[in-house]
Amino acid sequence: MKNKNNNKKGFTRQNFPKKISGGYTIIETMISVSLFLIIVMVGMNTLLNANLLHQKSQDMRSILDNLSFIMEDMSKNLRTGSDYYCITGTDNLAAVNTAKSGQSCWGIAFEPSGGNVGSNPSDQWVYYIGTNGIDSNIRIFKSVQGPYMQSSFIQLTSDEVVLDPVSGFSVLGAESPATGDQQQPFVTIRLVGTITSKGVVTPFSLQTSVSQRNIDI
Repeated sequence: MKNKNNNKKGFTRQNFPKKISGGYTIIETMISVSLFLIIVMVGMNTLLNANLLHQKSQDMRSILDNLSFIMEDMSKNLRTGSDYYCITGTDNLAAVNTAKSGQSCWGIAFEPSGGNVGSNPSDQWVYYIGTNGIDSNIRIFKSVQGPYMQSSFIQLTSDEVVLDPVSGFSVLGAESPATGDQQQPFVTIRLVGTITSKGVVTPFSLQTSVSQRNIDI
């Protein structure tokens, strides 16, 4: 009678160890989650800082573009104008329809292109660098109705821009050749100040020179 306990082909039964399945412990899981949260927080902080810097850069670029446009506007109008009058603190504005040179002008009046030279100064254009009577901040103002009507002046620079008192105009050769002046009218515009945007104060300094287009020598 055959032994039923014998395996086929003479193999004997062996006892193999059972495979034990396991997972992460709660401590390992907590450490992994903590590291993940730290990485996410650092990444979000970096992203927010980059976005804030981008917004500050865009705001600063917009303000600088505004200043460049103002300089270009003044340069173009002065270049095509005539009869420059340097306005200083001691001037009588009733005489701005004449031409006068000067080195330290807080304002400049002139006849625009197509204006009536020598007539009533109410048709003159005026740029001045000063205050508006409301606060002490120095800004740029413009009038196309002469220097008399205070309500006709509009503020060109934005509130973020504050100019230094050294800003102003210089006018050379404005007088008529009949007075002995043989220099072509020449204006220098200098703007020095600060820009305050998002709590950041940035100094700036701009200068340009303009020669009258019409020959006056």
